[in-house]
Amino acid sequence: MMTPRLTLAAPGSPRPADTPAATPMAFVQAIVLAYQRRDRSPSEALAQAQIAPSSVADTALRITAWQMERISGAAMLELDDEALGWFSRRLPWGSYGMLARASLSAPSLGVALQRWCRHHGLLADDITLTLAVSSGTATLQITEHRDLGPLREFCLVSVLRNILGLACWLIDSRIPLLAAQFPFAAPPHQGVYGVLFSGPTAFGAAQAAIRFDTRYLALALRRDERALQQMLQRALPLTVLQYRRDRLLVQQVRQALASHPTQTHNADAVAALLHVSPRTLHRQLKEEGASLQALKDEVRRARALELLLRTARPIKQVAEAAGFQNEKSFIRAFRGWTGQSPAAFRQGKPPVA
Repeated sequence: MMTPRLTLAAPGSPRPADTPAATPMAFVQAIVLAYQRRDRSPSEALAQAQIAPSSVADTALRITAWQMERISGAAMLELDDEALGWFSRRLPWGSYGMLARASLSAPSLGVALQRWCRHHGLLADDITLTLAVSSGTATLQITEHRDLGPLREFCLVSVLRNILGLACWLIDSRIPLLAAQFPFAAPPHQGVYGVLFSGPTAFGAAQAAIRFDTRYLALALRRDERALQQMLQRALPLTVLQYRRDRLLVQQVRQALASHPTQTHNADAVAALLHVSPRTLHRQLKEEGASLQALKDEVRRARALELLLRTARPIKQVAEAAGFQNEKSFIRAFRGWTGQSPAAFRQGKPPVA
């Protein structure tokens, strides 16, 4: 996990009571195995996370994000390995912070991710991270160069969540995934993947990878050195929690309205196309200084003007193509936009065809 510069609590310190237990015990078992390979005892780390040693073998149990943060942070410090035993050589304390700092000056997220992938290979040659772009989809994938053994799942999940969490933080935006895939059979705790990776998750794939819209790669970074220092105080939550705000939502709504004019008459329909709730849709648009109605007016107005100026379609067909349910409501809206009827507007400039 990315370097969490946390202050470890005493074994008896209370933990937040309102966090759900969703992290599988299998990830704790992987950390314990890392200790065993170094001939070290995980007892102190387990105590810091308030995990009873006798419960580690129970794969049906779950721990909270707070507990995962505690045991991961303690293990990274004690083992001086931020990779927690995944690779053939340790990643000393501060390695992932160094990778983040090297990406911080990039002009866009795409450049930052390319740097992260390249620099990660300098630290660990057991895997290669690559970023590929094709047909509007960005793919971050992992190529394995050796058998990662029993730590394989924990390694691949953590590496992808690390880079996804950092990417969201760098642009201060949620990056909804189009898909996630992993080269192993679905584990008994596969339900946790819906928390770690939004979008559909497939198992038994050739490589571990996540996919998302390429438009996020063009976004400028919104962080500086001071923000990085603050983030590194508690970096681990970035690898678990989903960002609430999506800086591309306005663009996605515009595209949905333009591509599906007859299927976006209300917020429920738009939200369904974007796989969010209507409440989330309205809240995030408000955070971006927009509203659904304003975006609908903008897209419909542009479409109507284009059709009136460049085609000879009847007004009724223009209304339908612009996303209106009837000609009367279209004429009323058009008057509000331009101060004249669609017919009068068209007479001012004859259609091209």
